[in-house]
Amino acid sequence: MKRAINFLIVLLLLITPAVASAIGFEAALGGWNQDPSGYVSYKPLDLTRDKLDIDNDLRYDKKTKIFGRLKIDMPLILPNIYLMATPVRFEGDGQINREFHFGGETFTINEKFTSKVQLDHYDIAFYYGIPFLKTATLGMLNAEVGLNARIIDFKAEVIHKNTNISASKSSTIPVPMIYVGAQFKPVSFLAIEAEARGITYSSNHYYDLIGRVKIPINLIAIKPFIAAGYRYEDAKIDHSDILSEIKIKGPFIEAGVTF
Repeated sequence: MKRAINFLIVLLLLITPAVASAIGFEAALGGWNQDPSGYVSYKPLDLTRDKLDIDNDLRYDKKTKIFGRLKIDMPLILPNIYLMATPVRFEGDGQINREFHFGGETFTINEKFTSKVQLDHYDIAFYYGIPFLKTATLGMLNAEVGLNARIIDFKAEVIHKNTNISASKSSTIPVPMIYVGAQFKPVSFLAIEAEARGITYSSNHYYDLIGRVKIPINLIAIKPFIAAGYRYEDAKIDHSDILSEIKIKGPFIEAGVTF
């Protein structure tokens, strides 16, 4: 979480001059109940044997993590900016009735081990709204499209409890993505929003889908809001001897301000 907060602070400092003349500003902080599934492997010799299933082998439970986001509607022809920081970390104890390899180390049958997987990610998107759509729909509908750069702070570690044999892999993985968003506000006290980020290339893919129902509280200058929604991520990674596919899904709540 510390890295996520630092990420947002640094980016805020970098864009402070732009914020002063920005048309709109939205910031939110929330909690996402993350339910993981899929598998993780590092330098597998036999993917069938060395693929560690998140549910059955690693035995990860759901985790609630704090996330933050910041949107800036820029003036004139400048692209709008969307920043988001999402910590993702799981750990647990496992025991497998087969021998497996992870990072060049061999872990024996039925021996207890502990593992950790980190998939923190940080986004910055530059996007434009679809011209005249909001005006044509009397302010009820808005859509936006742009490019998103995601930086994944990946780490996976397996530690044998009895012998302290361990193997780990850390990597910073840049992922370019397409960003598409839409907001529908049929009445003044309710908004429905959707966001999609995604990319497919080679044997990799990454999809991040967010749906949100927002309830604004209209004040004179600052407009606070509360929101609830659902988020689904599907990331298949084949990078630097990491071969993994991780899905994370679950509901979230958030609170923020718009002005």
